[in-house]
Amino acid sequence: MKLVIQRVKKASVSVDEKVVGEIDQGFCILVGIKETDNLAVVKKMAQKVVKLRIFSDDEGKMNLSVNDVAGEILSISQFTLYADTSHGNRPGFADAAKPDLAIDLYEAFNSQLRSEGIEVKTGKFGADMQVDITNDGPVTIVMEINNEDL
Repeated sequence: MKLVIQRVKKASVSVDEKVVGEIDQGFCILVGIKETDNLAVVKKMAQKVVKLRIFSDDEGKMNLSVNDVAGEILSISQFTLYADTSHGNRPGFADAAKPDLAIDLYEAFNSQLRSEGIEVKTGKFGADMQVDITNDGPVTIVMEINNEDL
């Protein structure tokens, strides 16, 4: 599982020019599910996201979590995070999970975040989406966990 986490002042996602998810301060997370991912990977990743301390404290140090600042999460599925560009110029997506597995694990990830007390908004799985963010910092973190890492 691979995540691109952006600390944002606000973010929204639209489908067919209609906003389907919108947050204020928090994380905009692009979520990539790998074919070999499972529920254990999803749970571990969600726990890391909730504990990630990249919001500034009173001294200006990145020391606060999304929970500490009462932040929200905009979670957006993105299979293209597993693009393979090592052969030619057209990316391959063999490592990305097939839609049936990906949607189940994506929804499990969002449920796990919610169970940790976070307000989670989402895009629409498999749709052509437009994402609008106001990156705060900018701060962007890439996290990846594989089955072998557990």
